[in-house]
Amino acid sequence: MPIFNQSIRRKIVGIALGLIVLMLVTSILSMVMSSQVGVLLDELTNRYIPAYSHLARANIRSLERALALRRMIMTRMEAPSDEEAYAARLREFEQSDRRIEEEAEAARKLINAIIEDPRTFSDNAALARIDIRIDTAVTELRRDLSEDHAKLLKQVDAKQMAEARGTLEHIDVLREQFNRKIDTIRGDMLAQVFFSTSQVISRQHQTIIVSGVVTLLAAIVGFAFALLVSSGITRPVRLLLAGTREVEAGRFDKPIAVSTQDEIGELAAAFNRMIEQLRHNERIRETFGRYIDPKVVQGLIERPEVAIEGERRVMTIMFCDMSGFTSMSEGMTPRGLVKVMNHYFTVMSGPIRSNRGVIDKYIGDAIMSYWGPPFIEEDEQALLAGLAAVEMADQVPALQKQLPDLLGIRAMPAPCDLRIGIATGEVLTGSIGSELMMSFTVMGDAVNLASRLETVNKVYGTRILISQATADAIGSRLELREIDRLAVAGQSAPQAIFEVMARPGALTDAQVSLRTHYAEGLAAYRARRFDDARAAFNAALEAVPGDGPSRTMLGRIGQFAANPPDAAWDGTWRLEQK
Repeated sequence: MPIFNQSIRRKIVGIALGLIVLMLVTSILSMVMSSQVGVLLDELTNRYIPAYSHLARANIRSLERALALRRMIMTRMEAPSDEEAYAARLREFEQSDRRIEEEAEAARKLINAIIEDPRTFSDNAALARIDIRIDTAVTELRRDLSEDHAKLLKQVDAKQMAEARGTLEHIDVLREQFNRKIDTIRGDMLAQVFFSTSQVISRQHQTIIVSGVVTLLAAIVGFAFALLVSSGITRPVRLLLAGTREVEAGRFDKPIAVSTQDEIGELAAAFNRMIEQLRHNERIRETFGRYIDPKVVQGLIERPEVAIEGERRVMTIMFCDMSGFTSMSEGMTPRGLVKVMNHYFTVMSGPIRSNRGVIDKYIGDAIMSYWGPPFIEEDEQALLAGLAAVEMADQVPALQKQLPDLLGIRAMPAPCDLRIGIATGEVLTGSIGSELMMSFTVMGDAVNLASRLETVNKVYGTRILISQATADAIGSRLELREIDRLAVAGQSAPQAIFEVMARPGALTDAQVSLRTHYAEGLAAYRARRFDDARAAFNAALEAVPGDGPSRTMLGRIGQFAANPPDAAWDGTWRLEQK
């Protein structure tokens, strides 16, 4: 019988037994691994380190032996000879000689004990080689020194001091050779000590990690089981949780299998009915999302009172229009025109969406969009609108190449370009319309100004014009150029308008020179120094031939030559004069 069809009592007993088994496994693993670490520590402290110490003392015994030999010879050379003292020195020499062998033999016994112990992971082959080398070194020392010692004593007794000195030097050479062999063996032994130490440390780390992992696993399993049992939940609840996560991620295509007939089964069935309704609602939302910006839809769902009552907010509005649309549309079939406009709107809507703007509507060949709370912070909206405009302008060359291929013709009937107007100000947001149809949109002077600025691009030959408030909000985060001071019908005071030239730091030397000369010309123009202004605007045209604003200002200066402005003129261009 599956566990989810069993009683809660059986589930609790089974979970408790499982936890007990897991705790026993944890304890046994910890004990086994701790005992292994204990064996390794015992081997390190009681065998490896003492064996290395015996080898070190063998070097010391070699030095003591050499010292005892010299004392014995010096006693023999004294006059008159003291036989008793000589015998004492001889015993001392023989004793030190035996100690070398004793230390070596003690080291070998410990090494062989390590080799014979199957509980550890020592390098037995390396240890066996060390054992052989110790035995060989001691045997060779005994063999080589026996004859030299007898020869030395005879030479001393015969008072052959020169020969005795040579024999003693040869004995020292043999002793040095032995010491070097022992030093080499000690170095290899030290490597084995380090290897054993690393084994101990590795086993300790493994013990800690395994114990920690198993303990953590026991804690997690116990906690999870406790939650499940305390709530009377079993496998169907985990399926419900997984289904909830799918819904949270926006996926409504995975119903839950109803595997029980109890309350949990009823809950699963209700959940399936819920996700079916959500799937239906999502299809409706996706359909309307192609007509209304998804952010607006989500905002109206979360705060429906905004749509009914409306709010006043500071927002940044953008109008984008395709220049040459009328001429282009006259030479196209309706089907071709729809294909071109859909592609144009798709390309130009991308930068708006990617910069978190809201597309309000498509009006003929124009796009109206806006930035502002609650979709983004107020201090970001102007910059994001400016960046979107720059990216849209960057798409124009590619768009001009794509449209003929889209229609299967060699060239478009008329060239297409882009005009963008951006303004920042207080607007009213809310649902506007009739009882039959409503539209969530924005209204206000900023909307009108953005529309006017888009149109004014035709006057100055520019692509992107922004209002004074937008330029103040952007600051130095984009490359701007003041174009003129404009008075729009319906607004009380004139304001400066600016062109967005490029991203920060992206101006060429020619564009920098253009902006500098244009600013000089604009200042002279407003100060009625028209000759200076003409020279500065001509210099701007030399930097960038064809600059629209420079040519526009030169045209005005030419008109002022025949019809000078009156005394009240302050350098403002009034839109109604157009």
